[in-house]
Amino acid sequence: MSAAGSGPVIAAAITPVAGPSGHGLTVQAGPEMPALPAGFPSILRAEMAWTGTDLKDRAEIPLELRPDDIAEINAALASYKSLGQDGDLVDPASFPLPTLGPKLWALSHDVHHGRGFGIVRGINPASYSVEDLSLIYLGIQSYIAEQRGRQDRRGNMLVHIVADSSTEQTAEHHRHSTKSITFHNEEAGDVVSWLTRSTAAAGGRCIIASAYTIYNILAAKRPDVVRTLARSDWPFALPRFQCRPVIFYQDSKLIMNFGRAALLGNAAHPRAAHLPSLTRRQVEALDAIETIAQATQLEIQTQAGDMHFINNLTILHRREGFVDGSAPTEKRHLVRMRLRSTKHGWSIPKDLSPAWDEAFNTDGPKHWHLEPMPSFFFPLRRQPN
Repeated sequence: MSAAGSGPVIAAAITPVAGPSGHGLTVQAGPEMPALPAGFPSILRAEMAWTGTDLKDRAEIPLELRPDDIAEINAALASYKSLGQDGDLVDPASFPLPTLGPKLWALSHDVHHGRGFGIVRGINPASYSVEDLSLIYLGIQSYIAEQRGRQDRRGNMLVHIVADSSTEQTAEHHRHSTKSITFHNEEAGDVVSWLTRSTAAAGGRCIIASAYTIYNILAAKRPDVVRTLARSDWPFALPRFQCRPVIFYQDSKLIMNFGRAALLGNAAHPRAAHLPSLTRRQVEALDAIETIAQATQLEIQTQAGDMHFINNLTILHRREGFVDGSAPTEKRHLVRMRLRSTKHGWSIPKDLSPAWDEAFNTDGPKHWHLEPMPSFFFPLRRQPN
């Protein structure tokens, strides 16, 4: 539903919902309609159940920084640099934002308990060095969620998402491909955040969709698909082989976590022959998610300096294809992080907790590379096992 509270979304505009892959969502009705899984609700009445049509004209999306906000950020930056501390120690206490801070705390609440996403807009990357821009990003981010997670086993805290066609593998990998990608969640992190240092010459929009809306439509039209998604027999293969559900209902919250590459493989991640394949019902369920997500999605035209924060537990995201230009300011460059809030963090299902533990436990290595590094520092996984 919209922020104004118009009611939960329980159906798409057209029945059946037709997706670009040619798959339709056939409605099942009547006395033979199967029941939802035990404990799953017939409808999720929450602000996270929105459609792009609900939100596309909302004036408060994104949070636009005013000149006095920028002045406050610059003062906090200067104050933090005077401390002589490493940048990863920045927090609200050491990066004080007396006026902007309460707005960011409200945004954090919205990310965790409201619409499920937020954008901070108004920073001009050209006005700052890479070091200062990164400090500003970490400072603002600390108001949204203060725990920062590792994104691979080498301990990379910042992942640079840039086009790279130097090898066949990088050209096909989500991190470096210029192609469009399907809806998915990251494998760990309550909140996924990224700073846009620069945008592509054309394309590359961020596109998001609500898992709550997807669930409500499936619960009303195809509860058998909900049952399939909630089964524990989905053979995930990244980062390791694991059978678990795609959706969970825990503490009165719906959680969705999946990626097609981890289940079907792709050119960058060929699926090992010895791993089980998806069933016809599972493929149908993935297609239903994609179909409904595309029918209800919100497209965001990203600007340089934008800071995105999305609830990775309940908001799906994808990217449209893009074309880089010749100038540095026309080459798409995102810096991604995984976050968790001590105050607002959700309870994580047992099946997902190993990935969360790897990301957020305090014992592993942490590396903060401010620029894209060679593959030795950012290895691309090819085989899961």
